[in-house]
Amino acid sequence: MEFSILTVILVLIVALLAGMESILDQFQFHQPIIACSLIGLATGHLSEGIILGGALQLLALGWANIGAAVAPDAALASVASAIIFIKAGDFSAEGRIIAIATAVTLATVGLVLTMVVRTLSVVIVHQADRAAEHGNFRGVEFWHYVALATQGLRVAIPAGLLMFIPSSVVQKALESLPKWFTEGMAIGGGMVVAVGFAMVINLMATKEVWPFFFLGFALAPISELTLIATGIIGLCLAIIYINLSKNKGGGGGGNTSSGDPLGDILNDY
Repeated sequence: MEFSILTVILVLIVALLAGMESILDQFQFHQPIIACSLIGLATGHLSEGIILGGALQLLALGWANIGAAVAPDAALASVASAIIFIKAGDFSAEGRIIAIATAVTLATVGLVLTMVVRTLSVVIVHQADRAAEHGNFRGVEFWHYVALATQGLRVAIPAGLLMFIPSSVVQKALESLPKWFTEGMAIGGGMVVAVGFAMVINLMATKEVWPFFFLGFALAPISELTLIATGIIGLCLAIIYINLSKNKGGGGGGNTSSGDPLGDILNDY
């Protein structure tokens, strides 16, 4: 499958945004469900991109930067695996497993690129310091943008190289993978998903959040509820919770409030 110039440009823009968002963390373009969906949209395979992004998102649940420990590169993994998945043209479950296995490998390789870019950022910071010493605010702003652009290029350059690799080469490379490797990566990917869920549950294991957690499980089996309906219910619960939190327990009497309405209710039992 060969791509047009417009498709290549759109994919590179998505890759650039994903790379920058992995540092900014504002609009979540680097999340697999977003990046893969956008790659799918740009290449005309939106549904395939969403399915792959959903599978990779389960893997990325446990990926988080903690202190000096940098998580695997979700941005590069999402963009590159989506490109490989679409160029291979195999949208079956087996093809998706191979793409996921590739993503796990690329996420680790992305850490090397991240190290290179962050080392380069040290030089850029010194340039910004020199501009600040001379009161050049535009210079400081310029070097900030340069540092941000390097993070985007960290993903955009590999994505561009993958776009220009012939589809036949990608297909032959994936077909040459032994069965024990693909099956092993599928099993390993399932274990990573379990670890991701466990880490998320560990982070949210508070008495204020547990009711929402179990409520979600109770609503999930209801077949009449679509994903949109479930999302609306979750959004409404979040809005109600935020509005109750603003009340700070009201006034009067000697009652004390923690500022968390659900926590205060649970403390009474």
